[in-house]
Amino acid sequence: MPGLLQTEAHARALYDMRRPWLSVEQIDQWVAARLARQEILSKWPLPLMSWVLDESVLRRPLGGWDVHKEQLRHLLKVGEIRGLELQVMPLDRTENAGMGGPFTLLTPPGRPQIAYVEVQHVNRLITDSSEVRNMAARNGTLRAQALNMRESLALIEMILGER
Repeated sequence: MPGLLQTEAHARALYDMRRPWLSVEQIDQWVAARLARQEILSKWPLPLMSWVLDESVLRRPLGGWDVHKEQLRHLLKVGEIRGLELQVMPLDRTENAGMGGPFTLLTPPGRPQIAYVEVQHVNRLITDSSEVRNMAARNGTLRAQALNMRESLALIEMILGER
């Protein structure tokens, strides 16, 4: 679940299950920082943002069902924000351009597009234009393979109704 889309309880649950253990103070600081970054979703004009979430993320109740239910409801609210696009890659897709792992594409105003990847505790900013171009192409393929926004929100509602 991308940090910009996480509820406080979901973020706290993720940090709480980290190994080695984090101190309560560290968790509080990191959760506060994550929530502060989410302010970008309420400022106008909104930046253009889109996410493709794997369905497995929507089905894994990290933090317990109550935390997960709140997270799914939050995603439905995000889906109502004009200018934000949320798509789901269903589990039954036989092709998925995202199998190499998550990545973020950023296009700063007046500057070339860049990419960012993070896995475990390692992160990397990618500025090489050919590498970024390949990731942008992969992003286009991902979005084409995923459910559209209306179908994605309907799937989230269906998962909520299963419990």
